[in-house]
Amino acid sequence: MKHTLVTMLFNVVFIIALLFGNETTAQQKPAVNGMKIFWSEEFNIDGRPDPKIWSYDIGNGPDGWGNQELEYYTDRKENSYVTNGTLKIKVIKEDYNGRSYTSARLKTQGKFQFTYGRVEVRAKMPAEVGTWPAAWMLGADFGKVAWPDCGEIDIVEHRGAEVNKIVSAFHYPERHGGNCNANNTMISNATSEFHIYRMDWDENEIKVYVDDKLFHAVKNSPSMPYNHDFHLLLNMAIGGGFGGPVDPNFKSSVYEVDYIRVYK
Repeated sequence: MKHTLVTMLFNVVFIIALLFGNETTAQQKPAVNGMKIFWSEEFNIDGRPDPKIWSYDIGNGPDGWGNQELEYYTDRKENSYVTNGTLKIKVIKEDYNGRSYTSARLKTQGKFQFTYGRVEVRAKMPAEVGTWPAAWMLGADFGKVAWPDCGEIDIVEHRGAEVNKIVSAFHYPERHGGNCNANNTMISNATSEFHIYRMDWDENEIKVYVDDKLFHAVKNSPSMPYNHDFHLLLNMAIGGGFGGPVDPNFKSSVYEVDYIRVYK
């Protein structure tokens, strides 16, 4: 009997090791250039975004976050939630704290930050006119160092008014706001299929890709604000200087993120 129990216990442990060991192996699978996953958010647990990873910007900020945006950002589950393995950031047309729309802006500030590496964001964009989803980064010293001195990297932005046009931008003291260092490319099915938006970052250059196609880059140097820790942000704005006029029939829209992975 004792031998039988030991054998049964061994089999159970072995099965568990296979199940969870395979997941760990997948997480540690090297990237093409030999880098390994340093950090990842897979959005595998339904409910609110993981509070150990994410916090929120709340409100409308000065002048619509400096962009005349129309939404009020909340930390409500109605505006950001995880289901079926993806994060959903949802803009809703509703009267809320003096604004006509709500949405969410998630950030890893104070929880996860890093210098150099590869970032992959697998996401599907909304198609509704007026939407402005983004995956981006700010210098971790933001709040102590003023923008744009802290540096900003917009890995991907998309306008519902220009479906399938993918934009990336860099903001730094010499180039920011309407004069930022930006470029764009056209892809297919940005709003109906997931695509991988990638940034490769080191002390010499920062390159931005979509589905392994390079479409934007900026030279890095000691004089640029891209040689210190940055944190990640995911948000969907509506309207504003980039989002533009909103479809008068707009009711709601979802920006969907499958994962974010940082490789070193």
